[in-house]
Amino acid sequence: MKRLFDIILSIFLMVLLSPLFIIVSILIYIKMGRPILFRQVRAGFNEKLFTIYKFRTMSDIRDESGKLLPDDKRLDKFGKFIRATSLDELPQLLNVLKGDMSFVGPRPLLVEYLPLYSREQRRRHTVKPGITGLAQINGRNAIDWDSRFRYDIEYVDNHSFILDLKILWRTLLKVIKRDGVSADNHVTVEKFRGSN
Repeated sequence: MKRLFDIILSIFLMVLLSPLFIIVSILIYIKMGRPILFRQVRAGFNEKLFTIYKFRTMSDIRDESGKLLPDDKRLDKFGKFIRATSLDELPQLLNVLKGDMSFVGPRPLLVEYLPLYSREQRRRHTVKPGITGLAQINGRNAIDWDSRFRYDIEYVDNHSFILDLKILWRTLLKVIKRDGVSADNHVTVEKFRGSN
């Protein structure tokens, strides 16, 4: 039922939001050039690796030696707006349609974090990753890593179609309010370095 819901809703939203896809793509091309999409390998269901798609929000500005500047120097007002409104997440509808992700589940994280998880934290990979989840409606990027993992495991242990609908509704409210887009003193969130 969940997979059928994901397919139907992702197709519906891709058609409904296609003008928005086009507008955002054009603005990114004008402001930052190519590529329009940001692609990154993430760990998904059963730790299987997949490529996640997002709209690009940072420029490729480099220093004199050709090294990329820090994230906060490459994220301008336009990029911050795209992130604050969650427009950067729209291309993940492709990931949902492909089956790499679901609408609701633990957020897919960087591959480099895999060796850092405790046995309990690793359980987050026993369900498909999602565009949104319990952690996102309870603080998004503004909560610490331990809290985020607790919410992920709570979802793993209690997931249901009704819970997914509740999370989707609360996510919509969060996006409207633009809550928890970034952690204090970070463009998004501090890197995970393992739990104490």
